Order: sequence, then C-alpha cells, then structure tokens
Amino acid sequence: MQPPRGGRGSSPASPVARVKDWVRSSPGTHIWLLVIGITSLVIASASEGLGQFLVHRTSSNIHELNEHPLPSLLISGFWIERPGSFVLYAVLFELVHANVERWLGSGRWLLTVGGAHIAATLASQELVLLAIEGHRLPRSMTHVVDIGVSYGLAAAAGVLTYRLRPPWRYGYLCGLLVFFAVPLLTGASFTDFGHAIALVMGFAAWPLTPAAAAGGRPEHDGPPTGPGGDRAQPPPDPEPDPESRQER
Repeated sequence: MQPPRGGRGSSPASPVARVKDWVRSSPGTHIWLLVIGITSLVIASASEGLGQFLVHRTSSNIHELNEHPLPSLLISGFWIERPGSFVLYAVLFELVHANVERWLGSGRWLLTVGGAHIAATLASQELVLLAIEGHRLPRSMTHVVDIGVSYGLAAAAGVLTYRLRPPWRYGYLCGLLVFFAVPLLTGASFTDFGHAIALVMGFAAWPLTPAAAAGGRPEHDGPPTGPGGDRAQPPPDPEPDPESRQER
C-alpha cells in the first residue's frame, strides 16, 4: 500500500526545483550573469584584434565617457576582460549578489550596485584625468581598458555585512577591509580607488536594508525574509476571530 501523497512522508523539493526557486528569487543577478557569460563567449571566440577592439570600445574610460557617456557607463558593466575568470565571477555572484538581491529586493539591490558602479567609474576616471593633467600618467591612459563587474560586486559585498550575524559579521568585515585596503595602500591603481568607493557606498546603503526598516534590529533578531527581500510575517496570535489580520 502506497503512502498518501502530500503527507509527512512526501519527499522534499527536488534539486532542480530548488535551483529554479533560487533563480526566481534573484532574477537580476542571474540575468546579469547570463549577459556576462554571453559577452565572455564573444571575447573568447573573437580574434585578438577584434577582442582588443571590443574591450576598448565597451570601456568606460575618459575617451568613451566623453564620446558616449551613458552607453559606456552601462555597457562596461557587462564585460570582463579575461573570459577565463567567468567561473570565479559566477561563484561570487551566487554568494554575494544573489543573497543581497534576495534580502534587499531587486529594486534596492539594483539601486545599490548600479549607483556604486556609476559613482566608482566616474570618480576613478576623474582621478586618471587629474593624473594625466599633472603629468603623472601618459595621455594614452584616456583609452585605458576599464570594464568589469567588480565595482558592483564590491558594493554588494559591503551591504552584505549587515546581513550576517555576529560574530561572523565582524570577521567578514575585517576580511573585506584588509582585502580592499591593502592594494589601496600599496601602489594603488585607479581601479583600487574605484573599489574603495564602491565598498563605502555598499556600507552607506544601510538605510535600504530590511534591518534598518525594522528600527535597527539585527537581522537574526527579526522575522525571516522571503525571496526578493520581502519580510515574512509570523503567524497571528490565537484570537476568537478566525480571520487573519497579518499582512505585509
């Protein structure tokens, strides 16, 4: 005799269903990752000359910012210079971006990482321009390759600090500060400067977090969050009235 379906003996969701739920709960992360995968295949399959043309044409360097400001800011965030590093970025996207998007919600996540990408790009290229004008860098740096997803990733890593509970939060925070501060203090490049700005913007995104909306309570002390950052409500206290009054 077979056990009844839907009872306590029913099997848990299949791995495929769990993966689908994970992707649905962080759509922006996975759409972004899909586009990066496609552009990485384009770079990997292109000739050396065409590949160099593409990474320069899609860069948000001084030249492209002057010629095509909005397209260069947008497009540069969908390319990586070395296609071989795509697997590493895929892992980081799942660990960092997907968790932040699920917690904040897609809109606030996009505002955080998009704003950091734009601000860090503009500030770092302004630093390059000042160095060129001060004769500390050659004028050819106006065409420097400046593409990648690391500014947005740095911002997401910063805001993820608020998602972790102590003592893991403090260890993670120390690791972040060391990882980004060491290059900044030992012969920093313009990208190191941009990473620092993006990280600080991630820290400054505290008001966008559900923990801030809950009055500053640590995340683990409040009710759990559902996919997309929606806060799941606890069941109502037993009352004579059978109708539930709990609503997000």
